[in-house]
Amino acid sequence: MSLSLRLDLRQSQALVMTPQLQQAIKLLQLNNLELSTYVQGELEQNPFLERPEDGAEPSAEPPSDEPRERPLSGTPDMTPHQDAADAWSTAPDEGWADAGGEPGLQRLDMAGVGPIGRRSNDFGDERFDLEGRLSRPRTLREHLVEQLQVDLPPGPERIIGMHLIDLVDERGYLRGDLDEVALRLGCPIAEVEGVLARLQQFDPPGVLARSVKECLALQLRDAGRLDPAMQALLDHLDLLVQADLDRLQRVCGVLPDDLPEMIAELKALNPKPGLRFAHEVVQTVVPDLFVLPIAGGGWRVELNAATLPKVLVNAAYYTELSGRAVDKRAKEYLAERFQSASWLVKALDQRARTVLRVAEAVVARQLGFLNHGVQQLRPMVLRDIAEATDLHESTISRATADKYVATPRGNFPFKYFFSNALPGTSGEASHAAEAIRQQVKTMIEREDPERVLSDDQIVAALRAMGVSIARRTVAKYRESLAIPSSVERRRSKAIGLA
Repeated sequence: MSLSLRLDLRQSQALVMTPQLQQAIKLLQLNNLELSTYVQGELEQNPFLERPEDGAEPSAEPPSDEPRERPLSGTPDMTPHQDAADAWSTAPDEGWADAGGEPGLQRLDMAGVGPIGRRSNDFGDERFDLEGRLSRPRTLREHLVEQLQVDLPPGPERIIGMHLIDLVDERGYLRGDLDEVALRLGCPIAEVEGVLARLQQFDPPGVLARSVKECLALQLRDAGRLDPAMQALLDHLDLLVQADLDRLQRVCGVLPDDLPEMIAELKALNPKPGLRFAHEVVQTVVPDLFVLPIAGGGWRVELNAATLPKVLVNAAYYTELSGRAVDKRAKEYLAERFQSASWLVKALDQRARTVLRVAEAVVARQLGFLNHGVQQLRPMVLRDIAEATDLHESTISRATADKYVATPRGNFPFKYFFSNALPGTSGEASHAAEAIRQQVKTMIEREDPERVLSDDQIVAALRAMGVSIARRTVAKYRESLAIPSSVERRRSKAIGLA
């Protein structure tokens, strides 16, 4: 075999991930709020991108026909009713008054020269106390430190108390070993225990406890109800969990009529007193799409225009700058920025069309859910929507990722409408897994306290309804809903805890 050099021409196809394609893929998987942040960054970097001249932000209220249709009887309207910007538009004129009571004099001048009528730029003025105007809820640590400074004088005890407060978790429990605290601070363990005993008298009752039992005991002591019978009840909480009421009555040494009252008093206590100071910011879900009823029947899908960023390409500005530029590198930079701006506008338009196209296909398959509720949710996977829209499954996945849909039945993640199918009995139609999961929840909520349903009984009931399901699947659905087993539910209902 001889070796030789030759030149051949071959034709082949390959997918090339251009920067424009990568940008389009990235934009598709962002929700509207993330997209707004991304576009804002592009506006700051690209001189040829600009907002529409009108500058008017669209209302966050979903588009609707007049009068508004309500095809679902008894279903509340879950869509927002007022834009936050509209709500603030009248705020400066309401309740802003000077010492004389005349409204409007304290509004800030738009030129930034200070309140109208007081023409002052002195931010050092005592009246201008920005931090004093801000308010936030106190934390548990601040609440405890404030009591510590009043109850304990400066010295070793206050230092020990500060160290113990630093070991308190958000529930109000002391997380740490007292021996380690004494070793670290170089003080006797008896002194640490004495300081802890004083701190455990602080508000809220039950704080700085080391266990649930001690937390409940501190609250009962604070209320003057920690008698020997209640102490015996706390010492035998395991019997309460097992619903062994006869043995618990004998241990506590009380009459049969007294034990239910003691249990009810125990239920009224707060096992996590520190959570009263846990002020978590609730993140409001902003829908990316609206599904709205149409007069005369049917549904329509619309994008949430209030959260969609709107940008334009300033071609006139590009023409002006490129005509003045004489440097080759400057012209190349301007051309690259102009092309990037054009691609971004096209990508935003393509993203909106794709998301709307996918949403319409989803709604077309889930009309039963919109008209009748979750029990009519159809099984659906990405492949079904991909075939209906002639798009790839990866595109469907990106178009539905981290996006929410507002319907008259509430706000739902886009992924909520995708559910695997459970086969029906005797060749019947399949059922959506999410619908069966909600059916399990409904059956348990409506069960007779005297006849708690076991997983096997739930399986039998579902099979009678035409759903072929295994016991382990019912157990998995029940655990995902944070519902205890039938044994635990029976015990809880026997002692009135459920």
